[in-house]
Amino acid sequence: MSAESVGRHMPAIATLDDLTAMSAADPHGHRYEISPEGVLSVMPPPDFEHAVIATRLMGWLIMAGWPLERITQAVGLRIPGSDDSVGGRIPDLVVWGKVPTQPRAVWLPVDGVLLVVEIISTGSKAADTVTKRAEYAGAGIAQYWTVDRDASQTVTMYRLAHDGYRVGATMPLAWVLNTAPADYLD
Repeated sequence: MSAESVGRHMPAIATLDDLTAMSAADPHGHRYEISPEGVLSVMPPPDFEHAVIATRLMGWLIMAGWPLERITQAVGLRIPGSDDSVGGRIPDLVVWGKVPTQPRAVWLPVDGVLLVVEIISTGSKAADTVTKRAEYAGAGIAQYWTVDRDASQTVTMYRLAHDGYRVGATMPLAWVLNTAPADYLD
């Protein structure tokens, strides 16, 4: 899909249905997201290292007995805005406190989400550490983790406070994987 063809067929105001159609039509597997304010983001498909980090976190949760239907990768979340607008984000990993109420929907409500994880890729640092962090906090998601792609694969764990997220802990991914999910998820 060329930039010219996207621009020619791009709606003036993109909806979550538009994002779903764009993803379905994209032969390269890009992720399409939109902020509640209407800012469109297009990300390339995850690379190998990115996928391995997500898989390691999923395996950690599974080995600890977390129910499979409450762990998802790359599922769309409906992110409410401050003015009744809605955006759509596709976190790398979502941990649910209860099974989602609309399991066949493309864009799920954030009700029941305990944790959202974003693995920082080239070019996504500002979105992952500032924009999405504010959006997930505004949506009331209890915990937000970022995993940096540095040598230690540093995990920064944010907990929701009354005025946004506060850093609860920062540690290498290897350290996290040698602990129990129950140490972090309540």
